[in-house]
Amino acid sequence: MRLIRNPLLAATTALVIGIAVGLTTAVEANNETRLPIDEVRLMSQVLERIKQSYVEEVTDEELIEAAIEGMLTGLDPHSDYLTPEDFADLRESTSGEFGGLGIEITLDETGFIRIVSPIDDTPAYKAGIQPGDLITQIDDTPVKGMTISDAVALMRGKPGTDIELTIVRQGENAPLKVEITRDIIKITSIRHRMLEPDFGYIRISSFQERTGNDFEKAIKALNDETENGLKGLVLDLRNNPGGVLQASVAVVDALISEGLIVYTEGRIPNSDSRFVARSSDPSNGVNLVVLINGGSASASEIVAGAIQDHKRGLILGTRSFGKGSVQTILPLSQDHALKLTTARYFTPSGRSIQAQGIVPDIVVRQGSLTQNEVDPFYKESDLSGALDNPNGDDKADTSAEDNAKTEAELAEDDYQLYQALTVLKGISILDASR
Repeated sequence: MRLIRNPLLAATTALVIGIAVGLTTAVEANNETRLPIDEVRLMSQVLERIKQSYVEEVTDEELIEAAIEGMLTGLDPHSDYLTPEDFADLRESTSGEFGGLGIEITLDETGFIRIVSPIDDTPAYKAGIQPGDLITQIDDTPVKGMTISDAVALMRGKPGTDIELTIVRQGENAPLKVEITRDIIKITSIRHRMLEPDFGYIRISSFQERTGNDFEKAIKALNDETENGLKGLVLDLRNNPGGVLQASVAVVDALISEGLIVYTEGRIPNSDSRFVARSSDPSNGVNLVVLINGGSASASEIVAGAIQDHKRGLILGTRSFGKGSVQTILPLSQDHALKLTTARYFTPSGRSIQAQGIVPDIVVRQGSLTQNEVDPFYKESDLSGALDNPNGDDKADTSAEDNAKTEAELAEDDYQLYQALTVLKGISILDASR
């Protein structure tokens, strides 16, 4: 892919974000307006009154940090004040290995912490945490009014220690208590396998720094398992909370040979960027179905939106999360920084996904389908004295029936994936008839 203008932006969802540096100068250069003297004087008076009258002694540092956190929290759910510990956690999350529970979270308008998605094969995933769950209490501490940083600080801890989350889940009559054992989170962002001969599957659980390269390797590995190349590919972005912007661009770049992938717009000049595809197409134009759901956010939506706008494949599942903003890390000193929303991103056709999400081309809700195991019909071969097949075959080709058994298991385990495979097989049959 080619990046036109600023390479310093990063797309984020909650806590997994790309790191951008060097924007401080641009912000300071544009800050030519006078200070709001009256408002600054008012803030100074408030700080002084708190120091003199608050029931407990409080330091200037504590008050200033609380004021900064309050300013950022009042802007949007994704802007935040980063302490040295927060900055270290941020770098760990983008490298693909960090300690914790394995959930992506955001601040809900109710004041509670909402789970965007559990990360595959992590303690939270194995404990049954679901996208959309609201965390109301961490151990014995209510979370209402907490910042994201406060909640993360409580949930992080030594691997092997336990934590209890109280969650509210849609459809449940009472809050649920979920006990989770902390662990080192190692994210394998790419998994791949063959669903059936000639039909491949790639799962991206989050967008990390190496995801683009791993995606191209997965496509090659799947093609190597076929005689004449893949006939169809399912790209699974369900419950993928996002991650590094450049990684999502690289995935789209491996699927298209030309055109705009995504662009960003903001108030400062450095926030405007355009990402354009290279001329190569490692996927060789394979028929494509992309799976999304309400846990697909940010970088996942960039991929789905670009595929949809370029009509490169079909989007199947349910509406995505709807995070269409870009966060930039603005250093304040060696130890502190701001994570500030500086831009919105747009799909190639100019759509903003913010608070809207990606609407699938084919809406399929998750469920299970149990098929009849016994065929109720007699066949000609079952009849006494039936003529032999003139081709001389002792028995009919059972490969299609074997595939049907595999599909039946898939329909029961993962109905959306079953439907994606069905769509791909239909497209493949139409292509062969042309």
